[in-house]
Amino acid sequence: METSKISKTRTALIETARQLFVQNGKEHVTMNDIAVASGRGRRTLYLYFRNKNEIYLAAVESELNLLVNRLNDVMMKNLPPEKKLEVYIFTRLEALKEVTLRNGLPRSDFLKDIYEVEKARRPIDLKEIRMLKQILEAGKIAGIFKIESSQWTAMMILYALKGFEGPYLNNAISAYIKEHRERIIHHLLYGLTSVYDD
Repeated sequence: METSKISKTRTALIETARQLFVQNGKEHVTMNDIAVASGRGRRTLYLYFRNKNEIYLAAVESELNLLVNRLNDVMMKNLPPEKKLEVYIFTRLEALKEVTLRNGLPRSDFLKDIYEVEKARRPIDLKEIRMLKQILEAGKIAGIFKIESSQWTAMMILYALKGFEGPYLNNAISAYIKEHRERIIHHLLYGLTSVYDD
């Protein structure tokens, strides 16, 4: 079978499964439901996925890859490191909000299984740490960022950003965050060493 045909079939199965998970919840979707909704037989489905959990993880990963694609676009921009970090942070927050809303949260339970979502996010987290580290290294070389370890700093920034994810889904809070974007970036970069009037 042609690689492009395999890829298209797999992608179509994942998208069908994602829609069913969003509409009905993971627990209420069977492999047979996915096969019927996709218009393909169960044999075809099992050719690509051993079980429902495997296709669920593939659906979560597919959604999170939308985030990675947006962040890759940021990484291609020719910006000073401090500006690139700012654009990265706010692109990330907006992309995650879009993914979440696209998948019916807070009503749908598609992305609510924290353990499974975090399992799918691990490879994405590693990609993000590499991207953040690259920005930080560029800033360190330019003398803008005075950090000892870009690896540890990248990890801490990522975990701080994960803490923003839930609140950012609230429109009032995301509007406040956008309104105070400059202040947030200032605190991130200089919060412990300088004063910013409230």
